[in-house]
Amino acid sequence: MATSDCIFCKIVEGEIPSTKVYEDEHAIAFQDLYPAAPVHILVIPKKHIASLDAATKEDQERLGHLLLTVQRVAREQGLDQKGYRVVNNMGDDGGQTVHHIHFHLLGGRSLTWPPG
Repeated sequence: MATSDCIFCKIVEGEIPSTKVYEDEHAIAFQDLYPAAPVHILVIPKKHIASLDAATKEDQERLGHLLLTVQRVAREQGLDQKGYRVVNNMGDDGGQTVHHIHFHLLGGRSLTWPPG
């Protein structure tokens, strides 16, 4: 169920353009507008789920699909050769700015730790 004020729901509906790198019936992956690495792709479910904390048992299969989509996109981008990072920010203190669950796929350079 999309929410009218969610930017990611608007991307899913095609109301806001994005540079898609992958799409299937359950998920979309697209380039981040403000990349933090040479490869910075956001992977989101088409169904609106506000955050990982808001997910329910009914979302279990969808979330598994989402993680396998991250893996697929990483391989398609050639990131599996040297490694990559997957980030999920949860809540305000966790740095979540868009309240639609999403995974950041980061790679293309050596990533440092801690991240921030």
